[in-house]
Amino acid sequence: MAQVLEFKLPDLGEGLTEAEIVRWLVSVGDVVAIDQPVVEVETAKAMVEVPCPYGGVVTARFGEEGTELPVGAPLITVAVGAPETTGTAVPASGGGAKPAEPRASGGSAESSGNVLVGYGTGAPAARRRRIRPAAPAAPGAGEAGRRRPASAGSAAPAAPAPASHGTTAVAESGPVAVISPLVRKLAREHGVDLRSLTGSGPDGLILRADVERAVQRPEAPAAVAPAAPAVATVTAQAERVPLRGVRGAVADKLSRSRREIPDATCWVDADATELMAARAAMNAAGGPKISLLALLARICTAALDRHPELNSTVDMEAREIVRLPGVNLGFAAQTDRGLVVPVVKDAHKRSAESLTAEFARLTEAARQGALTPADLTGGTFTLNNYGVFGVDGSTPIINHPEAAMLGVGRIVPKPWVHQGELAVRQVVQLSLTFDHRVCDGGTAGGFLRYVADCVEHPSVLLRTL
Repeated sequence: MAQVLEFKLPDLGEGLTEAEIVRWLVSVGDVVAIDQPVVEVETAKAMVEVPCPYGGVVTARFGEEGTELPVGAPLITVAVGAPETTGTAVPASGGGAKPAEPRASGGSAESSGNVLVGYGTGAPAARRRRIRPAAPAAPGAGEAGRRRPASAGSAAPAAPAPASHGTTAVAESGPVAVISPLVRKLAREHGVDLRSLTGSGPDGLILRADVERAVQRPEAPAAVAPAAPAVATVTAQAERVPLRGVRGAVADKLSRSRREIPDATCWVDADATELMAARAAMNAAGGPKISLLALLARICTAALDRHPELNSTVDMEAREIVRLPGVNLGFAAQTDRGLVVPVVKDAHKRSAESLTAEFARLTEAARQGALTPADLTGGTFTLNNYGVFGVDGSTPIINHPEAAMLGVGRIVPKPWVHQGELAVRQVVQLSLTFDHRVCDGGTAGGFLRYVADCVEHPSVLLRTL
């Protein structure tokens, strides 16, 4: 006799209380192994796969893709000890579990028309999932449309719509060859029917570029209807975008920073010509290449060693300034999912080579949506290189609960007085936004001036190494 166990959304750490279901990795009736990922969820920190601690047959799933669940809410039920070749789902007992999803007729999972889909060639069995052909949908109904509830007060079914974005409609049953949840999300946001696209990836895999091309195509011309005696006025409705996931977490943190931190900003222009020349000489000497961000980070850690007031946080309940013993350096990274701030732990102990490697690792993980909660928390100071967006200056908002953020603009040739003569030099604007509770302008100015001196004369930094 099989025992039905309920698996609930676990505590994902770092104070997270909810998560959004991005993609189910298993279906009702699938056989799962212990610690096999069963669902991919997005939290305010990162996108993660959640493994199930039970092995057996999935009897029920709770929540559709796009649904937000609180920690402790049921995710799936698993019949432990059930035969792997069972022809029907084992009914869940107790715990208020929802009925199992209907299975296609035909006996075992292998003979019910299921398709085995992996994460790529040679994917291990534990990472594969079974996808059952979907029920036929209304013509032109996309993935987003199938999940969208009918509008209130509708008296009749909607008329069939033409395929969106000028794509050719294809069969609407069976699995869609999409692996990346970011591609699915992009399609949902723009109303693109994934089943109408022909993927340009291996084995017809739909890539982000395929969705973007569909979005950029002009809409297919609608059929010409007979002239009506009167033309109704159509009022455009404002689009409402939910503030959740990473975007919602950023909104909450920045709003809290503005409410709680009395910040001030000072800035200075610096001649970065010698810093750029020093970096070029380092990279010409062989070995791993050193990034400019790594050199700026090394300068930051040296400046924080001289001005520890800025590597702190404020505890208003205890009315104390907490000066932190080490530097965990955050840096702003723009991704498809929004702005994230990965953290380089113990940055003050790292060399320029080590900093370069860690920046590269975290940046790639951010682009892939693979940052862990540990990668995104624990920062004590943030370095914001907004010069990559082609701007000279900014007054950034402090990353709460930190006390300061250094902003770096683009480095561009400008007229500059050098050794008493006008010359064209590589100039950068540096800005420091700081919490006025932890220090006054003199301390903040001293920190920024030391950073500028190191940028203009990298040999100054050698005194602290």
